[in-house]
Amino acid sequence: MSDSNPEIRLAFDEGTLVLLDVEDDFEPPGPFVWDSRVGRWRALAHRYREIVETLQAREVDIRNIVPRYNRLRLDLRSQHPPHPHQAEALQAWRAGGRRGVVVLPTGSGKSHLALMALADVARSTLIVAPTIDLMNQWYDLLTDAFGREVGILGGGYHEIDDLTVTTYDSAYMHMDRYGNRFGMLIFDEIHHLPGQVYSHSAEMAIAPYRLGLTATLERPDGRHLLLSGLVGPTVYEKGIRELSGDYLSEYGTERIQVDMVAEERGHYEAARAEFTKFLDSKNLKLGTKNGWRNFVRLSARSSAGRRAMLAYRRYRKLALGTTAKLRVLEDLLKRHPRDRILIFTNDNETVYTISEAFLIPAITHQTRTRERRDTLQAFNRGDVLALVTSRVLNEGVNVPEANVAIVLSGTGSIREHVQRLGRILRRRKGKQAVLYEVISKNTVEDTISKRRRRHDAYDGAQKGWF
Repeated sequence: MSDSNPEIRLAFDEGTLVLLDVEDDFEPPGPFVWDSRVGRWRALAHRYREIVETLQAREVDIRNIVPRYNRLRLDLRSQHPPHPHQAEALQAWRAGGRRGVVVLPTGSGKSHLALMALADVARSTLIVAPTIDLMNQWYDLLTDAFGREVGILGGGYHEIDDLTVTTYDSAYMHMDRYGNRFGMLIFDEIHHLPGQVYSHSAEMAIAPYRLGLTATLERPDGRHLLLSGLVGPTVYEKGIRELSGDYLSEYGTERIQVDMVAEERGHYEAARAEFTKFLDSKNLKLGTKNGWRNFVRLSARSSAGRRAMLAYRRYRKLALGTTAKLRVLEDLLKRHPRDRILIFTNDNETVYTISEAFLIPAITHQTRTRERRDTLQAFNRGDVLALVTSRVLNEGVNVPEANVAIVLSGTGSIREHVQRLGRILRRRKGKQAVLYEVISKNTVEDTISKRRRRHDAYDGAQKGWF
């Protein structure tokens, strides 16, 4: 390029990259497309590293005015050397160009791995978490680990610093403004990121360095495959079975099948028959592709269809929340009088029923923040020995003292079931964990249980109590 030609500039523009002062004959790198609205070449911000490396390889003289992040001096105040799997994961991530996803079980030290990676990169960093509670945990962790100010974006705060914590919701809403402010992104519980909305937060950021953390990577919709382009490939993975005993608590699982009482069984069979009759009349099979979608569509077109949908909901509710399960719950509570117990159900109605019947504190999405925090603190201190919840404690909560999980009902999601197991696996001296799964015999719940147990965490796990 001759000295008389204006200098080409690479700039950040509302979550994208643009080329300014470009000659007509200039051929931009592949990620750029022509934006006819403004007459400029434009690319998604997350292609920044690729674009810069391509321009450098072509020895193109460009003034880069994109990054606004800083190099940092970070002293990680760690009191213990990393566990072997943490050191291996960090090395694998480095070897992958400091981009990629690490899959490790709950309680195995993913957060400490993130702190090591952050100190290794030493650039302005944004940590993205799925909930306000988990965002606050990261705030405390970063403050203690590095002894410096930490910004908060979300939960009523809008404070940007070189180390900042946020939620997926806030990251999506503000990344068009701050996408060039951070050189590193850490996505906790990264299985949330590939959602159709949240994925834009990764696309609108330039961060050359990216780390994703999760215990359960795969999504039913298959969108976890997008993570390779947004954050990087999976660079390291270890499962619960591989780490239990040494770095996670030893654990066992037990399936308890119960018989429905006669009245409930009668209602269940009647509702099941009405639902099945409608499926047969429309030649529908739910196990086939689009089977459920076709049922939902047809159920809205006739009174028989609407009755079939109500029957479906009725028989599932009967299977998941039987009277017999409450008797089993009472027996299990008596079996573990001094243990820390988490009770999981599929719906809030059952949560409140159990809470009232057994005088056990409940936590749902309706629980206020302060009450939730106080309840969890009381549980960890031992002032409260049991909690009952639906789904809000599946992830993003620190209950290291919990050692018994009782799953009274849930979905067929493998992720949900593994997350519930993970709540009780944080290692403590002498701790042995157990997960009970209470199933209504000869119901749809048999199929649900088999589906959600298709994970190596349940292969060969010790059965029964210890």
